[in-house]
Amino acid sequence: MKLASIDIGLKRIGVALSLTKTIVTPQTAILRKNRNQASNDVDKFLKEWEIEKLIVGFPSSSEDMQKRVKHFMTLLNFEGEIIFQEENMSSIEAEDLMKGDIKYKRDGRVDSLAAKIILERYLARN
Repeated sequence: MKLASIDIGLKRIGVALSLTKTIVTPQTAILRKNRNQASNDVDKFLKEWEIEKLIVGFPSSSEDMQKRVKHFMTLLNFEGEIIFQEENMSSIEAEDLMKGDIKYKRDGRVDSLAAKIILERYLARN
């Protein structure tokens, strides 16, 4: 089964995928200009990779972001299974993984690493 995960942020959407259930690969993050453009870009990604199950990072610590994530999901035209996965601390964990390797930039690499961590958590639990 082909799986993908997204980490929805206000400026970027981190993306990762797993085609084998054992290897999770971060992809180029989707830069978010507006909701419609971002949802269209996510839809294109999911269709291009023929994703069957989408794991969505869900922040339990912020009700405002929970509402934003749920709203964003209504904009997608994805017909596969959608699972919400706890994402707490995934961005901080991703930043820690990158320290020392490259200069920290807001180019989406941390966001996609966070999506990778979210998908790995899901796979480990199932």
